[in-house]
Amino acid sequence: MPHQAQPNQFALLRQRRFAPFFWTQFSGAANDNLFKFAFTVMVTYQLSVGWLPPAMAGLVIGALFILPFLLFSATAGQLADKYNKTRLIQFTKNLEIAIMVLAVWGFMLANVPVLLACTFLMGAQSTLFGPVKFAYLPQMLGERELTGGNGMVEMGTFVAILLGNVAGGLLVAMPEVGPRNVAIGCMVLALLGRVVAGVIPPAPATDPSLKINWNPITETWRNLVLAHGNLVVFRSLLGISWMWFFGAVFLSQFPSFAKEVLHGNEQVASLLLVVFSIGIGTGSLLCEVFSRRHVEIGLVPLGAIGMSVFSVDLYFAARALPASEVMSLGLFLAQSAHWRVMADLLLLSLFAGLYSVPMYALIQLRSQPTHRARIIAANNILNALFMVASSVLAGLLLKSGFGIAQIFLFTGLANAVVAFYIFMLVPEYLLRFVAWVLSRLVYRYRVRGDEHIPTEGAAILACNHVSFVDAVLLMAASPRPMVFIMDHRIFKVPVLGWLFRLAKAIPIAPRAEDPQAYEAAFEAAAKVLQGGDLLAIFPEGGITKDGTLQEFKGGIMKILERAAQDGLTVPVIPMALTNLWGSFFSRVEKAGAMVRPFRRGAFSRVGLNVAAAMPGGEVQLPALRDRVAGLLN
Repeated sequence: MPHQAQPNQFALLRQRRFAPFFWTQFSGAANDNLFKFAFTVMVTYQLSVGWLPPAMAGLVIGALFILPFLLFSATAGQLADKYNKTRLIQFTKNLEIAIMVLAVWGFMLANVPVLLACTFLMGAQSTLFGPVKFAYLPQMLGERELTGGNGMVEMGTFVAILLGNVAGGLLVAMPEVGPRNVAIGCMVLALLGRVVAGVIPPAPATDPSLKINWNPITETWRNLVLAHGNLVVFRSLLGISWMWFFGAVFLSQFPSFAKEVLHGNEQVASLLLVVFSIGIGTGSLLCEVFSRRHVEIGLVPLGAIGMSVFSVDLYFAARALPASEVMSLGLFLAQSAHWRVMADLLLLSLFAGLYSVPMYALIQLRSQPTHRARIIAANNILNALFMVASSVLAGLLLKSGFGIAQIFLFTGLANAVVAFYIFMLVPEYLLRFVAWVLSRLVYRYRVRGDEHIPTEGAAILACNHVSFVDAVLLMAASPRPMVFIMDHRIFKVPVLGWLFRLAKAIPIAPRAEDPQAYEAAFEAAAKVLQGGDLLAIFPEGGITKDGTLQEFKGGIMKILERAAQDGLTVPVIPMALTNLWGSFFSRVEKAGAMVRPFRRGAFSRVGLNVAAAMPGGEVQLPALRDRVAGLLN
């Protein structure tokens, strides 16, 4: 559904297509956590239940809430693809009200079995809502809004979790009236959520003819196979599940970490949760700022690096703390050594936000719309499995004699290994990271007319050739991956050659020099266009030696002729890199390229100008060159 992009992510809160949905999911997350935390505190501190000892209460309640994600996610994904998403959201909010009616009875009578049943039912309701939640966004938001929208939802979720936990703890602790107030709070949140859900605009079904498979085991396997059909998407699912594994290790250990390592009381444990939530929320919101409002997966390696660096530093910060009596929040904050611990927690969670939001946006953007909810359901299944695995691993490490700080160190180092493995499997993440660094930290890079770069379908991008990093800068301008045809000699340049091979760039040599490589390049280019992808070409055939635009070679016309033979009408997008001549990566007469790092100073301003598409069947070489030349002015 096309919409005009808003100036920033907060402007979405004034849009009917986003605001009611945002507050609906916010109220649901707050209610889940108010209920769970209040129930956990009741069992731990206020009730004496012989068959549910306090030490086990948190684990049992958490496991019961997670279990439906394993059992019903596959079914939930099918329902979200088959039916109108808005009606499904409203149904889940009706279900939440019914569950809260039962919970009111459970809280008033302090009936633990009833409240345990409600925990399972709340997990089932959240399972049903999960695929709808993430499949709704790409149906309502444009590509330029998707990162900001996901950032807002991620931030809202963690703020809701934080407020729900705080409210649950405060309400249940009130003498005599605590359980009653919790029951009222849960019911009010459920009713408010349903009222707001009533104004969410219609989101039509994407696959209404889908036949539901009610067998959760076979459908779970089918969903995983479906997700595996797009390897970039599937490996991104694994990357998000790893983030949940990583986060679950920290969140589950906060009470013990606060007590045994930081020597703080319950308020200190709550402070850790507050700091972690603020970090995730801040990182999620920063994604739009750092990505320039595109789906920028180059932020994912940056996030992974930060998660590992600050996890490792957290171990060293905690190890340096002396033993002491249990401290109040005031005493804890009065010691400067504890501020390093807080900073590490804030920053590792901030980088986790930078890591996860672009991955979610990529999955939404690259998944086939008719299967999107089922792929997100597969993600929920993997998330649940990884969170269970994190609990098991943390338990095994504790039994093996690991301290809590050592578990954090182990997790940080494991994150570095897993991230490196994922980025080698999906080099697009690494390539986008290099492009992001080059365009933000080496140059001040400005793109004009990027709305002309197609968000779907095959197209040829024709650009002038000024430097050895032109391809990397073009990568940074487009949320979609592109395949480059490049002079074979550039592959011999150290580091850059490895980078372009990783990007699966197509080497081309002059026909007189290597006829076989020449023909192979055009065959590879044809396959790129047949696959509906972007093909980038530098029609000059080589890097300019004097900074001026050279004559265009006929290769691009040959590619267009082959596309026409294949029955394809491929548009050509003229582009021009500006102010790059004379920089470190360009040639300069007599000096050569890459010999004087600060030849033009750091952070020099460069640009890319993009013009509207030229229909492939009407392209003539002189006219194309004139169009590119016009963009240089």
